[in-house]
Amino acid sequence: MTINRKTIIAAGVSVSALFAAAPALAQTTPAPAQAPAQADTATQVDEVVVTGIRGALRSAIGVKRRSDLVVEAISSEDIGQLPNVTIAEELVRLPGINGTRDRGNQSQAAIRGLGPRLVLGLVNGREVASSEPDRNIRWEIYPSEIVSGVEVYKSQSADLVSGGIAGTIDIRTARPLDYRGPGFVGTAGAAYYDAGKDLPDYDPLGYRLSANVNHALSDTLGVNLGVTRQVQKNGYATFEGWGWNDAATGGSPGDINNDGRPDATFYGAQSQVKRLTETRNGVNGALQWRPSDRFELNFDALYSDIKIDEDQNQIWYGNNGTYGNWGGGSSWAYSDPQASYTLIDGTVVAARLPYASVTNVIAKYTEDKTLFATGLNGKWSLGDWTLVADVAYSSAKRENLWRAIFTEQYPSLAGVDMTPGRRPSAYAVYDTGNPANQPLQSYRPAQADGGDLSDELTSARFDATRYLGDSGITELSFGARVTDRTKSYDRTFWTQTPIIATLPAGLLTSFTVPDFDTPSFINGDFDAVAKAAIGGFVQPANSADPKSGWSVDETVAEAYVKAKFAGTMMGLPFTGNLGARAVQVDTSSHGQESVNDGAYRPVSVDNDDFQLLPSLNLTLTLAEGRQLRFGLARTMARPPLDELRAGRTLYNTTPPPTGTAGNPLLKPYIANQVDLSYEWYFAPEALFAAAVYYKDVESHIGYSTQPVTIGGTTYNVTGPFNGGGGGITGAELTFQTPFSFIPALRNFGIYANFAYVDSDLKEFYPSNNPLSATGLAKETATVDLWYSDGRLESRLGFKYHSPFTVISGWDGSALRTLESEKTLDFSTSYQLTSQVGLRFQASNLTDERVRLHYDNTENRLASDTRFGRRFSLDATFRY
Repeated sequence: MTINRKTIIAAGVSVSALFAAAPALAQTTPAPAQAPAQADTATQVDEVVVTGIRGALRSAIGVKRRSDLVVEAISSEDIGQLPNVTIAEELVRLPGINGTRDRGNQSQAAIRGLGPRLVLGLVNGREVASSEPDRNIRWEIYPSEIVSGVEVYKSQSADLVSGGIAGTIDIRTARPLDYRGPGFVGTAGAAYYDAGKDLPDYDPLGYRLSANVNHALSDTLGVNLGVTRQVQKNGYATFEGWGWNDAATGGSPGDINNDGRPDATFYGAQSQVKRLTETRNGVNGALQWRPSDRFELNFDALYSDIKIDEDQNQIWYGNNGTYGNWGGGSSWAYSDPQASYTLIDGTVVAARLPYASVTNVIAKYTEDKTLFATGLNGKWSLGDWTLVADVAYSSAKRENLWRAIFTEQYPSLAGVDMTPGRRPSAYAVYDTGNPANQPLQSYRPAQADGGDLSDELTSARFDATRYLGDSGITELSFGARVTDRTKSYDRTFWTQTPIIATLPAGLLTSFTVPDFDTPSFINGDFDAVAKAAIGGFVQPANSADPKSGWSVDETVAEAYVKAKFAGTMMGLPFTGNLGARAVQVDTSSHGQESVNDGAYRPVSVDNDDFQLLPSLNLTLTLAEGRQLRFGLARTMARPPLDELRAGRTLYNTTPPPTGTAGNPLLKPYIANQVDLSYEWYFAPEALFAAAVYYKDVESHIGYSTQPVTIGGTTYNVTGPFNGGGGGITGAELTFQTPFSFIPALRNFGIYANFAYVDSDLKEFYPSNNPLSATGLAKETATVDLWYSDGRLESRLGFKYHSPFTVISGWDGSALRTLESEKTLDFSTSYQLTSQVGLRFQASNLTDERVRLHYDNTENRLASDTRFGRRFSLDATFRY
């Protein structure tokens, strides 16, 4: 089956025609004698007006209690008043959800032991474009000020958009006529990141501004408009290892201690400081028209733009391969009398060697990513029928560029120490940051590396529900959805040879940082240094890198049928639904192919896949406020779009033929899952919940080397492939309550959760000791203690996760282990008047560092970063 944009446009025209006819239908159709049950799908929930911590907790558990599925929820006090900088910082406080920090803020989300690539992101029930190469979303692009609520669906239903094996996160924006809070909310404040306070030429003070207006133009028409601006100034230091030369991970190390076994040695390392200014601007709007109780029309749109301007100072150790240990004991470096090293369990964790290169880097990184998402949704009640139609469009773009000037020296002795349990450090026999001695090497030219990514997604959806009664089969629903998506990427790369031998000392200064014991960093105005060294960066006409460019066109056609039912079982009332979703996916992947370094030529590969996804959900009411949920479903997640690329680089002159490539024939992730959840709502803001689940993942995707026949020749190709799956077993506990039963503590309360996951699902790397599946943290815990007396509110929040596998950056093969983290946050607010309030927040109070390691081996450091603490103070005006 092939669906193109003409199909989508035709569907959109049909929906628009229905919109035009709907008011007349709404006026002429008589109301039924008995109003049908609410026919919203499982992804639609009632909006609840909330105020303060108590109201937000009450609203959130109300969403959970009314849903047909296992769901977690976040509710905002007022429009524009979710407390944290990004919505991701709220998500990671929910049961079984973890995140990764990017530039100090929570960014991507993992759910129930599966990583961000298996999490489906929605906005108002619609799949949206992403500025990531795959499909997953960096949630910081959504300003928290635009969010009225979030639902996280952990179980599946036939009417839920397919794609979230781990879970589905649906961000909800305000609908003007449904909103009952203040008509205007404006916030202004400052944010301070203390890790950057000692960095030269840098001020770590930023700010946040937002304004949101909600107004009913009449009883039938409402409008919402919001704007937000945030300037984040987060400077920080990090120390990174470059990986280890180990035969088990594709290397060829030698034996340096002559015990007959090869010793894994680090390729090199670097220390760096980043001084960034991140500016985020956002605009959102909504129109809601409800001419009668039988018809409703909603339009919404949001735009978000994030610009990053980042000055980088780096020092590279071992850029000449000195530490690589290719020759073992016979290596001139390791056999030198001055050489020394520390070996732990066959891994060199520290070494001091002669003539190791030390490279100073002055660099600039810029990034601009945008998101635009809009949609039109109509809902009609026609007797016992409820019809819903939706058309939507979203686009995301990202442009990034890294430019760097290198000076390189060769001290007679230099060293790196990444011994576990110590703060990483580096050493050289002279100050490599001396501004008076910075030679530019002709073989180390300046470099520029960037790319442009674009993603467009158009969708149309139609749902129909027939109300049948209050018992037996109560509703019958069916619907269809079509999407058309195109994602593409183009890389830019060029080098420029230095025009002078040494950087003028007058351009440079030097500095050190307290986080690591390393040589001094050199520093200077980037544009001035580039002009002196290379005459300034000038992009040549042939800067495009053909081997890295790709595009993927994807069309998805989905249809479902679902029946809701209700009755009694052993005298206990129950409700549930049974259904199935059929999904047809067609892809066309494009790229460039080169054989034996020959000219690149276009290559395209088409593929298709069909899946039938049945689901069953049952909720049994055990007693007032107590219910038991059961869910059974087959789920899928489509392959990452960048891994569907068709480009490949092949070599067959020396046997065996080898190559690197994408894989346009990837099949989706598939899992069968069962959920069981007990929920006890024992007070308006109180809940005890215990959930267990099992996911049988039939198909997984990871990077490996496998034989692939191309043009009659079989190559050992390294790239993404489908592979074996595994099982995931988990349990989650949630407890929240105010201490109203203790008079002295009636204004205090607690929110706490704990999750445990066990799995034999593995990544494909390293081959001798595979990492656990991306996102699999065995233990996760959150404890929030709060106080609320109507005017003063405070929260002290603790978050813990055990180690889990992450993808570092944009390359799906760059697997690392994120070590355990314990973070402590505090926030307090005071309502001066009914209209004016103050709020103070402090994040990462214990200054927890972020550490990652390679190869499923703790003594192989990947990075050690101190993002520091974040403090913010803002004032809010409501009217």
